[in-house]
Amino acid sequence: MKIAVTSTGPTLDAPVDYRFGRCAYFIIVDTDTMEFQAIPNPAVNATGGAGTMAAQFVASQGVSHVITGEVGPNAYPALMAAGVTPITGATGSVREVVEAFKSGKLQSGTSVGWPPGVPAGWAPAAAPVSANKTEELKFLKAQLETLKGQLNSLLERIDKLEKEEK
Repeated sequence: MKIAVTSTGPTLDAPVDYRFGRCAYFIIVDTDTMEFQAIPNPAVNATGGAGTMAAQFVASQGVSHVITGEVGPNAYPALMAAGVTPITGATGSVREVVEAFKSGKLQSGTSVGWPPGVPAGWAPAAAPVSANKTEELKFLKAQLETLKGQLNSLLERIDKLEKEEK
């Protein structure tokens, strides 16, 4: 089976890149042989539509799954429409996540990314490149605080609009 993993570098020991559409590399791995090809992401510097472009590129590689940190709201339906199953929330090295996938620890639906219709711009920032768990925990806590602030802003806006409708 061929799968794609987003990566910060061109080797199996490189960290998984948290970003899908703007990852540095796609590592295409044959899970039976562990042979791989590192391909620079052609959408990394796109001025817009990077997620959709990356989804089209990954689909053209004949992969069944893509393993990454997060998939944006435009890339998610593009991947699904192309028959490529996204698995999100991945951390560690490319080799580690491929081994986890092969052993059944990472499965389709482990985390489905952003569902269709989530507003653009709500994707989290890139995770730290280090595989250090302490760094990752600090990053995730900071991300959570950011998301809490965004959620509060949305709730306030909804309240205001609901009051204006009455």
